[in-house]
Amino acid sequence: MARGEVSMCTPAFASRVVKSRWFVVYASIIVMAASGSTYIFALYSKVLRSKLGYNQETLNKLSFFKDLGTNVGIISGLVQQVAPTWVVLLIGAGMNLAGYLMIYLALTGRTAPPPVWLMCFYICFGANALTFSNTGALVACVKNFPESRGIVIGLLKAFVGLSGAIYTQLYLAIYGDDAASLVLLVAWLPAAFNIFTVYTIRVLPYARRSDGGKPYNTPFYHFLYLSLALASYLLVMIVVEKQVQFSHAAYVVTSTALLIILFSPVGVVVREEYKAVSQLEESLQNPPAIAVEEPKASSADGGKDGDESSSSPPLCGGGGMCRCLTNMFKPPALGEDYSIMQALVSVEMLVLFVISVFGIGGTLTAIDNMAQIGQSLGYPAKSINTFVSLISIWNYAGRAGAGYISEFLLVRYRMPRPLVLTAVLLVSCIGHLFIAFGVSQSLYAASVIIGFCFGAQWPLLFAIISEVFGLKYYSSLFNFGSAASPAGAYVLNVIITGRMYDAEATRQHGGVAAVGDKICKGVVCFKRPFLIITGVTFAGALVSLVLVWRTRNFYRGDIYAKFKVAPAVASESSEGSSADGNRVEMVEETEGKSKSKKEVVNQDLY
Repeated sequence: MARGEVSMCTPAFASRVVKSRWFVVYASIIVMAASGSTYIFALYSKVLRSKLGYNQETLNKLSFFKDLGTNVGIISGLVQQVAPTWVVLLIGAGMNLAGYLMIYLALTGRTAPPPVWLMCFYICFGANALTFSNTGALVACVKNFPESRGIVIGLLKAFVGLSGAIYTQLYLAIYGDDAASLVLLVAWLPAAFNIFTVYTIRVLPYARRSDGGKPYNTPFYHFLYLSLALASYLLVMIVVEKQVQFSHAAYVVTSTALLIILFSPVGVVVREEYKAVSQLEESLQNPPAIAVEEPKASSADGGKDGDESSSSPPLCGGGGMCRCLTNMFKPPALGEDYSIMQALVSVEMLVLFVISVFGIGGTLTAIDNMAQIGQSLGYPAKSINTFVSLISIWNYAGRAGAGYISEFLLVRYRMPRPLVLTAVLLVSCIGHLFIAFGVSQSLYAASVIIGFCFGAQWPLLFAIISEVFGLKYYSSLFNFGSAASPAGAYVLNVIITGRMYDAEATRQHGGVAAVGDKICKGVVCFKRPFLIITGVTFAGALVSLVLVWRTRNFYRGDIYAKFKVAPAVASESSEGSSADGNRVEMVEETEGKSKSKKEVVNQDLY
């Protein structure tokens, strides 16, 4: 092999790829693609009704506990603070397998039918496993790429949005049209992906850049293009399958193509590592001045996953009880590392809670009731299925688009990310009004708007939490931020929408409770509930302006300054400091310092 050429067919290169920062992103994509099993509850809810004799009220109760388990990830966040990422992923794998496997055994008659409360526990336990997977993958990627966190969060949450459609294709290919076996797939597939990636998803030491300040965003756009290809393929398959009767062999072929697209991002990882090794070979021939960050003493003492270890407790930030109470109300500057209690009692987190309750709760209510909304407005069954598909695809578009677009606006124009969140809330009000007034054929537009806005709120919420409160306790704080959404969904969906719908349906049927085929008909069924939802969502948008105002000066500056250093200078023994006070030694490679050169070769180029 000629000098300067790099071989990709060597164990050393393969090991470098698997240990790289980009492979962490790839492995996280795979985990996220299997983390949306809660979105396909409707596909197996009918078999729960038929096999176990459940009524609609019981199914709604199971659905609530599913959403509760999916969104309340406080325990997974706290575990992530004290344990390595591989522990978090293994816990998630075990919980997922145990919870859904028990449901599958009950459905197939291998165990006695459990009482409703126990079934609620099974589905909540299994759904909560996904918070462990999401926490492990999301936190690792955000800490590995802190300057691209909006893009990272948007990309990973986008694959969660696509996972429901992925599950649908795979279960038809593996088990055929057997809803009970779908529960078995939900039990083992996420667990298998977690175990497959358990030692590759981790937090790596972040090397502060000295290249003029441009983040590594190009590979993320390549990941985005591949996700767009996957979303387009799924959309085409959804449309074709509604028009053509597929055989089992055809589903096997289409699912094989799906898996090829899903696993194709590994090519981006290989290419990036090949470029890195090629640049390293070139630099050895023409050695530049390289900034080498001294390892921290805490890292040598076994800090987990490359994180900075800290002796201060996460809740209070150190000291006794009195010191804890004092510190709670003396937070650091925005962007610095808040303790958990400092963040939870802050005005910024209170505003985010309100947004989560009103904004996410309102869009989730619309999504959960889309079938009934279409039915009440007289849309045919095929159109109702189209609405569900539109929501799924535009949910993906919202997740990906909000992450990438908000990051672009932030870097280019210093537009505060909370302002983008305000805009999303206002746009969602339009979708709610379309539903409230039942304008002819407007439900198609409403499905697109609601799906996009629901997806867009998640990456914006998680990115804002990471930027305002720091990354030290991010795994706990972003789970606290999302925990408020089930409360909003319960109040707006069950208490307001459900009760008003039932009352109107009972009135239409002469005082007889609406059961079976006695459903509510007309615009009036959802008009009042969605006018209320529009009002609270608009109120949430107004409250979000408080966050925009309080963070305006913070976002005007360079919020990623702490992750950058000045370019290295050609000085043999000069020293500098990084933005966060870490000492950085500037080393100039010379022909006579072969030992130093070999040491630099082993440094992570990223």
